[in-house]
Amino acid sequence: MEYTSLNTYLKERFGCKVYRIAINGGFTCPNRDGRIDTRGCIFCSGYGSGDFALDASFSVTEQIERGKEKVAGKMHGKGKYIAYFQAFTNTYAPVKRLRSLFTEAIDHPDIAVLSVATRPDCLPEEVLDLLSELNERKPVWVELGLQTIHEKSAEYIRRGYPLQVYDEAVRKLRERDIEVITHVILGLPGETREDMLETVRYVCKEQKGVIEHDNSDNISQQEIETDKKDGYRIQGIKLSLLHVIEGTDLAKDYKMGKLNEIYEKDIAREIQGVIKVDDENYIKQELEEYVVTDELLKHFNSFFESYNAGINGNTEKMGVWISGFFG
Repeated sequence: MEYTSLNTYLKERFGCKVYRIAINGGFTCPNRDGRIDTRGCIFCSGYGSGDFALDASFSVTEQIERGKEKVAGKMHGKGKYIAYFQAFTNTYAPVKRLRSLFTEAIDHPDIAVLSVATRPDCLPEEVLDLLSELNERKPVWVELGLQTIHEKSAEYIRRGYPLQVYDEAVRKLRERDIEVITHVILGLPGETREDMLETVRYVCKEQKGVIEHDNSDNISQQEIETDKKDGYRIQGIKLSLLHVIEGTDLAKDYKMGKLNEIYEKDIAREIQGVIKVDDENYIKQELEEYVVTDELLKHFNSFFESYNAGINGNTEKMGVWISGFFG
């Protein structure tokens, strides 16, 4: 399956490098304020997944300027930015407040896109109308935290809404020509490789356009199949590997050994930090532990082709240095 990385897509669309700046709007979440639950999703940190954003006491403009300063050294020439409202549920507030915050962001001359992370069950009509209005001025993206299509997993992570709510949110957003990015977690406890692929296929069957992913080798692009017909609605998918953050309920399960099932091998196994080539007992383990990604395989193939050429012929341009603790 062909895909376009977010970085490439942004360069093609805006003609320059585009960085994302995390914005903290001071929101909460129905999964924390008691409307649905008080504990939050099992994987969510105390910062509502907005750990890299500034405190909400800073204005939106101040946060944008601070964010620009952080990436100033990476900007070679003129660039643009995405104002990414990330922490907690960023449509879970009165429309008047949302209008004030989002407008301040979108009016900033260096902001090219307004991106709003939220829950599918927190998009009432008045909020959708506001997002549609702002979308007439600059592109508006809505990032929906689906994570999985499997109800057992959704219950475990305390997502708090059924799959149909996600489908309806996508439909309403696309009716207003608002671009949608769906977040999916790979490696949820109890999910098989096929379960994860089912989630990706379900999301991508409505796919049209850009796919953002993390180059994970756990699911290859060849295995992700999707139709190419018109009418498929979402514009992006963000694949995240399961991340255990200290202080979350997921971290408690991890410490209790409840997540061991997601590992192919025993995570308590002994691994030697250094081995010698004549330590035959450990050579097999060393080779089995080494993960060869698609990108590494390309370099290995290139290396061995050159290495064989050096063995089969005379050359002064071929040398091999095996690095390690012993030099």
